[in-house]
Amino acid sequence: MTNSDQLFARALQLIPGGVNSPVRAFRSVGGAPFFVKSARGATLTTADDRELIDFVCTWGPAIHGHNHPRIKAAIAAALEHGTSFGTPNPYEVEMAELITRFVPSIQKVRMTNSGTEATMSAIRLARGFTRRDKIIKFSGCYHGHSDSLLIKAGSGALTHGHPDSAGIPAAFAQETVVLPYNNCAAVDAAFLANIGQIACVIVEPYCGNIGFIMPDAGYLQHLRTVTAQHGALLIFDEVMTGFRLHKAGVQGLLAEEAGYHHAPVLKFQSTLPDLTCLGKIIGGGLPVGAFGGRADIMDCLAPLGPVYQAGTLSGNPLAMAAGIAALKLLDEEDPYARLDTLGRKLRNALLAAAKAKGLPLQVPQRGAMLSAFFTPNPVRDCDTALAGDAKLFAKFFHACLAKGVYLPPSAYESWFLSTAHEGAAIDRACEVMTEAIGSL
Repeated sequence: MTNSDQLFARALQLIPGGVNSPVRAFRSVGGAPFFVKSARGATLTTADDRELIDFVCTWGPAIHGHNHPRIKAAIAAALEHGTSFGTPNPYEVEMAELITRFVPSIQKVRMTNSGTEATMSAIRLARGFTRRDKIIKFSGCYHGHSDSLLIKAGSGALTHGHPDSAGIPAAFAQETVVLPYNNCAAVDAAFLANIGQIACVIVEPYCGNIGFIMPDAGYLQHLRTVTAQHGALLIFDEVMTGFRLHKAGVQGLLAEEAGYHHAPVLKFQSTLPDLTCLGKIIGGGLPVGAFGGRADIMDCLAPLGPVYQAGTLSGNPLAMAAGIAALKLLDEEDPYARLDTLGRKLRNALLAAAKAKGLPLQVPQRGAMLSAFFTPNPVRDCDTALAGDAKLFAKFFHACLAKGVYLPPSAYESWFLSTAHEGAAIDRACEVMTEAIGSL
């Protein structure tokens, strides 16, 4: 029995399913999870001393690779002064300054401890600001595990066959309108059927929790237009995509496409969200989240306004120090063109291997995010993602793992790249994945 097997056997006795997050359980692909004792660059080292090239990157934060020396040094320096104060600290202010500088649609920001807290709080704020109850979300989009949002969700909820979680009152579900992603007509119909009742639309602008799916041309702009017409707020959940695809996330890509490279905030917001949820990279690998947006909306939060939101560890100095280091590295290096080169190289290798084998494969990719769907048809929503061959993906996953490449253990998750994948790691990964597809 391996060290990982022994650890998993112990965990099964004490932790539900032996894991502290369901997608780690390997149930979608079969087998038992391995345990990791260390990580550096693009590599994980397991409890059994296997080295694996990692395309999970802790589900997004490790854009600079694991255990980056600048981030590690920032945490060590902050640690010298304590782990938590329960009071405001200087790191919080610097983080707020960085976020509002990088993301022009955010005028004020509030820190949280996780992406789930960020989206939950943004929904509450939208309801309080508009004095409406209903929200619109999209099938397969995962916004954390709060009650209002775990309705037809993606990520682990979908992977394990329970997109509508037990424990959510029917009355809560009735306040959540779930629509297909990339369908403008469905959004228009929902607003007409619920005149004056929709508080907000929350969307992953590029889906990451049903696999990686990009919006149709004009789709996000349509969401902006229809929400404005009906007095609802538009919330971008950029917990995954924020700072990963662009320094301003997907909305930064949108702004560039619209020609608003250095536009004033108000003009920038004419095409972009009212509120944005962030996480992952702004913690540099430590637990963190944030939500922010228009100042008039954010000022409805306590202590200024009637919408209550709080967190003892929000703005934790260690997490803030790590996140500041991560964001400053992005500012200095501007690695997005390099990351896109890596993503395209991997995408092209996968498509070439599938073509040689005669297998249908879709590989949506932009920058440092991508997915592989074994299906002949383009993937543009939850239904077309689910039409992919998940059993074939499981075989592909294990073929890669056997040769030292670790992919997300589900056919319905995004893959992540880091700058540490440049060079030998990406070359080896392309070789392994090509061989894996050839073995199917």
